[in-house]
Amino acid sequence: MPEGDTLFRIAHQLRHSIDGRRIERALSPRGRVVVDCIEGHTVTAIEARGKHLLIFLDSGDAIHSHLGMTGSWHVYAVGQRWHKSQELADLVLEFAELSCVCFHSKTLEKLSRMALRRHPHLARLGPDLLGNQFDMDEALKRFRRRDDVPIGVAVMDQTIISGIGNVYKSEILFLEGLDPFQNVSRLSDYQLLTLLRRAQCLLRKNVGGQPRRTRFGHDGKRHWVYGRSGEKCLKCGGTIHMRRQGDLGRSTYWCPPCQEVSRTGCRAGRP
Repeated sequence: MPEGDTLFRIAHQLRHSIDGRRIERALSPRGRVVVDCIEGHTVTAIEARGKHLLIFLDSGDAIHSHLGMTGSWHVYAVGQRWHKSQELADLVLEFAELSCVCFHSKTLEKLSRMALRRHPHLARLGPDLLGNQFDMDEALKRFRRRDDVPIGVAVMDQTIISGIGNVYKSEILFLEGLDPFQNVSRLSDYQLLTLLRRAQCLLRKNVGGQPRRTRFGHDGKRHWVYGRSGEKCLKCGGTIHMRRQGDLGRSTYWCPPCQEVSRTGCRAGRP
């Protein structure tokens, strides 16, 4: 599933291509969106909020998409061959010199100003780690409201903080030496704030479009633990484990020796 850095990058690319342009024609081949009130309007802003993308129009409405596991946005010049079949397009926005196409989006809808303010998911989103005004104190407060939740579940909860997905979850917790299965209550404010700063740093390093990486060594390995179950830890030489976690059974990768919890709840060590 696209994580916060991916949505930030998509927003930047769309902003460069369509911000300030008039939508000459809108099509929804699979009937996902009512397009009549989209045609003729001008794009005024494109914004990433965690894993959500919003394209704002001069009418005050917004096109909201959540890409899920398989969704994507493409930009094509007039006459350029599409990388995917037109039959798979959920929404086509045609401009004078290019087309902007959304494929396979988990969520795709047009929202009025009122609907945007009252949206059951958007209205509850936590502070965005890549936002210009990320509120560290608010994020900490939201963590503390979920003290009884394992930290590996909490960092994925978009109502606490927006932008962390499965890859970053495992990698950040490893880098901070935190056991993914211990409750938030066992972590100090300092540990949570350090985790947030680490997350911001890694997300920002990955907004450029290169393959996502959380490790920057010269051996070609891009991740410390993610996707490496059964392999040797690159820090201690121990074995990387994987266990399903949370209601959705998302995979969590960790190194038990590096992320061991002492009796006081403090981490045993960090890279």
